[in-house]
Amino acid sequence: MHCNVFHKIRVIIINVILLLAIVCPVLAQAQPGRPATAPSGPAEKVELLSPPPDSLVVLNNPEGVVRRLVNHVKLRHKGVLMFCDLAIQNVTTNVIEAYGNVRIVQGDTISIKGDTMFYYGNTRQANLRGRITMRDRKMTLTTTRLDYDMVNGIAHYPVKGRIVDRENILTSNEGFYDTRIKQFRFYKNVKLVGPKGTLTNDSLLYNSLSRIATFRGPTKIVNKDGTIFAKEGEYNTATRVSNFQKRTTVEMPKYTLTGDTLFYDNMTELGIAKGNVVLVSKEDKTVITGDHGRYNGKAGVSRVTGHAVVRSVVSQDTLFMRADTLFAFDAPDVTKSDSARLNDGTKKDDVKKPKKLVGQKNVIVYKSDLQSRCDSLVYDVADSTIYFYKKPIVWSQNYQMEADSMTAKMKNNRIDRMLLRTRSFVIAQDTLKNFNQVKGRSITAYFRSVTDTLSAEPPASQTVAKGKGKAKPEKPGSTTTVNRTVLDRVIVEGNGQSIYFAVDEKNKLVGLNHVECSRMNLEFDEKSKVEKIRFYGQPDAQFIPPLEMNEDKKILEGFLWRIEDRPGKETVLTHQITVQPKKTTGNKKSGPLTKPSALNSVLTKKKQ
Repeated sequence: MHCNVFHKIRVIIINVILLLAIVCPVLAQAQPGRPATAPSGPAEKVELLSPPPDSLVVLNNPEGVVRRLVNHVKLRHKGVLMFCDLAIQNVTTNVIEAYGNVRIVQGDTISIKGDTMFYYGNTRQANLRGRITMRDRKMTLTTTRLDYDMVNGIAHYPVKGRIVDRENILTSNEGFYDTRIKQFRFYKNVKLVGPKGTLTNDSLLYNSLSRIATFRGPTKIVNKDGTIFAKEGEYNTATRVSNFQKRTTVEMPKYTLTGDTLFYDNMTELGIAKGNVVLVSKEDKTVITGDHGRYNGKAGVSRVTGHAVVRSVVSQDTLFMRADTLFAFDAPDVTKSDSARLNDGTKKDDVKKPKKLVGQKNVIVYKSDLQSRCDSLVYDVADSTIYFYKKPIVWSQNYQMEADSMTAKMKNNRIDRMLLRTRSFVIAQDTLKNFNQVKGRSITAYFRSVTDTLSAEPPASQTVAKGKGKAKPEKPGSTTTVNRTVLDRVIVEGNGQSIYFAVDEKNKLVGLNHVECSRMNLEFDEKSKVEKIRFYGQPDAQFIPPLEMNEDKKILEGFLWRIEDRPGKETVLTHQITVQPKKTTGNKKSGPLTKPSALNSVLTKKKQ
């Protein structure tokens, strides 16, 4: 009797346990599906899939119905599959605790692995801890903490993470991943490493579909072609094209390019900068500034426009040049012919390479021993030669030179000779303020460097020796040496004319010599006085004593002393504008309008 009762009770308990194991998943499956963002209504429960786990224990406690699932656990919620070795499922609160070999599979695109997971079914939030790997078709993320919002498709790792896509590896201390648009947001110690470059900063937006990195804050991009320092912009890791909106610098092997905004294509080596552009040549310490800059690395050509100024340092002396447009041409790499010459024993420095600076329109030049205005200019750095075009004017010390075109040959960074072609005119002002003049079809002017020793004046103040009451003079000042360039000789060929003022040994004016001939050779001393003169081809000479001189006889036709037009360094740097007058004849020559000097005023009055 008692045995039958206990047997019936045992059968009932077993049937209840089996009923719970079978009915609970069915009830879970019977819940109506709802959108993840449904604002109200009962949440869809997490369901247990077949085959059932190796062990299933159901407990009722004040917090609700709790299941303990062991081995081969397989759950599903809103189409997302979850796997683990051990799960604690609170059926009432719809919360899952998963341990050991945790895995989430969302469709055929996203899979996540971890050691531990807390899943909140009502909000569809999965928090994973431990060794975590998240994969989709474009990338793999590894980290130790991941919070995944399945409603919005946002994965957040608040600790260091590492992302690998087809070509790039990206690490950061924190990140967000939008699984819908395949876009990342990275923060703190961000580093993007690709096959062709590395990007580092503290805030980065990266899309794994377009492979475009958008950044805010200080950013450094390094590749084999150079280094980019930027504050805001975007970088295409596939095409290596950059667009920067704030002050940016590109460091290349030969140049540094900086601008307020900058576009740079690493593949074509094309850089375009706008706003406060600075282009620096590392090899020869040349700096070009302006409003707009363009650098073509493959062609080796740089162009700067808008308030363009170049500073070229040669032997501690700087050449300043301003123009509407400035070009810089790179020296090419060593060619096969150059290599052959090097094999023959020629030194590498002896192999001449074309490296040029070109100025176009409204060119102004300032150097310690040479100043100029012209329409266009070519400075051949390798040959130390400057070519002036379209009615240039050049000043050097107390000399003024004009012609249709001119060439300046430099030696030891000082002007060595000037070649003037067509309608050439040279004026030299002597110590008496007279103007020695030479004109002709072509003129070659040779210069030499003179060293002057200057003694500093002893100080006027004197000190009194202590206790003696007598004045004791201080030591005389030290001496200094100054180098200056002086005109050595002038060779005139074709329709030569000259006016030079003769002075005696006391530097007193004794007369004026006016000579015309087909060719002449004039030699000057260190004070711009004519020492020797040679005439060829039936010269027509005239000597005029001081009492017979008048202003017309003191000048050659076309004379115009344009000292007020002579530019200083400030003129080049401050972009002063000079008005160009129409061409005139007679004693006036085309050139910038200037305030007339005393001599020019006299000439104007006489003509009136």
